[in-house]
Amino acid sequence: MNMASAAPGQAWEWFAIAGLGVFHGFNPAMGWLFAVALGLHRHSRRVVLLAIPPMALGHALSIGVVAALVLATGLVVDSHLIRIASGALLIAWAAYQLRYGHRHRVRVGMTTGSAGLVAWSFLMASAHGAGLMLIPALLPLCGSMAGRSSGALLVSLAAVGVHTLATLLVTGGIALVVYDWLGVGVLRRGWINFDRLWIIGLVGTGLLLIATS
Repeated sequence: MNMASAAPGQAWEWFAIAGLGVFHGFNPAMGWLFAVALGLHRHSRRVVLLAIPPMALGHALSIGVVAALVLATGLVVDSHLIRIASGALLIAWAAYQLRYGHRHRVRVGMTTGSAGLVAWSFLMASAHGAGLMLIPALLPLCGSMAGRSSGALLVSLAAVGVHTLATLLVTGGIALVVYDWLGVGVLRRGWINFDRLWIIGLVGTGLLLIATS
């Protein structure tokens, strides 16, 4: 199933999944800042490029875990209860991030390899609740395949693929622009507090889930 063949009522879910991928890609905590740091540390543009795919894979695995949980619970639990529980979890996670998030950072050294980058990206995406933000779009997509577990599985895989591709393209693009032209010094001159934006996004998504339950 793709965006072109989706029913009109489902188009927003696919755009939301892709849009969240773009948003996650812009967030330096999701990988581009680390990729640039690795490239500068090793004095290699190639290192920047090679760091992006493992990070995208780790992000996809984290999103995939959430998609699998949504698919599994959706088969046995009422969707209204899932929405309320997911919304409450997102708001609680936002409160945790606001209070303790700055203390619990995932740290990986500058000598890490591909496996380390996959693990780092998976943990970062999971710790930030990246997959949880996709629940409002995943629930109706999987729900539209009620009684067709194989169809719901394919939709979930497609959603993970669309989201990961958007994240990959944005993360890679920003990493190259910063490494080739801007340099990390630009972050000192103008910095967006993505942590605050992320927390606002978590709370907004949680409220949306509860309001539409």
